[in-house]
Amino acid sequence: MNALLRILAWLLAVTLVALPVVAVLNGWVGAERWPLSRLRVTGQFERVQAEQLRAAVAPYAGRGFFAADLDAAQRAVEKLAWVEHAQVRKQWPDVLEIQVVEHKPFAFWGEDRLLSERGQLFPLPKDLAGERLPRLGGPDARTAEVVELYNEVRSLFAPLGYGVAQLGMDARGSWSMTLDNGVEVVVGRDDARARLQRFARVLPQLLAQQSRPIARADLRYTNGFTLAWGTPAGHTNSPSPQAPAGAARTQPQASST
Repeated sequence: MNALLRILAWLLAVTLVALPVVAVLNGWVGAERWPLSRLRVTGQFERVQAEQLRAAVAPYAGRGFFAADLDAAQRAVEKLAWVEHAQVRKQWPDVLEIQVVEHKPFAFWGEDRLLSERGQLFPLPKDLAGERLPRLGGPDARTAEVVELYNEVRSLFAPLGYGVAQLGMDARGSWSMTLDNGVEVVVGRDDARARLQRFARVLPQLLAQQSRPIARADLRYTNGFTLAWGTPAGHTNSPSPQAPAGAARTQPQASST
C-alpha cells in the first residue's frame, strides 16, 4: 500500500511539472492567449490621466495573462510625468491592475525641476511653471539638507510676518535666502543656522529704527552683519545724499546684540 501511494505521489509530481510544458507547447499560455482586456487603476492622484496609463501598458497587456511582463509595464508607467511610484499586477482572468502614487510638489528645484514631498526630483511640467511654491536649490545629493534648513528658517521668520521665497546652496556650500518681501540675505558657508537665528532675533528692532526697507543683508560676519537699505515707499529720491537715485547704500556693520 505504501509503495502504491509513493507511485501515485510520484506520478502526480511528474504531472504537475509536465503540465506547464505541455501548455506552452500547445499555446495555452502563449502571448495570443487570455489577453488582459480590462484596466483597473487605484490610488489618489489628480494629474495623471487614465488615457496615459492605458497607452503606457497597452503593449504589455496585449501579450496575454501569462506572458505579460509586469516589470516592464511598471517601468513604463513610472516614466509618465507626475508618477512617483507605480505597482502593476494582474488578476485572473483578464484584469491588469495599476496602483499609482502621484508626485506631490513641495518646491521648485533650480530652473527646470520640482522637488516632491517625498524628496524626489522630477521634471517641471509646463502647466505648473506659475505655481506659488518656494524656490529651493543646491547639489542634488543635498536635497534633504536644503529642505531641513528651509523648514527651520520658515519657522524662524513666520512669527515676524515673513515667508521664505527662496533658499539655496551653491556648489561651494554657501547659503543664500530671499524673503517673500524681496529682502536678499547672504548667509555664507559656516554657522548658517546661528547666523539666521541672530538675524531673525534683531530684525524687528532694526526695522523699527528705520523708515526705509531692508534691501539686502550680509550675514557673513562673526558678531554681526551689514545691511543695504532701499528707498522708502512713495519716495523717488535717493536714500542718502551720497547715493545716486534709486540706489541702496551699505550701512556700517550692525551689531547682533
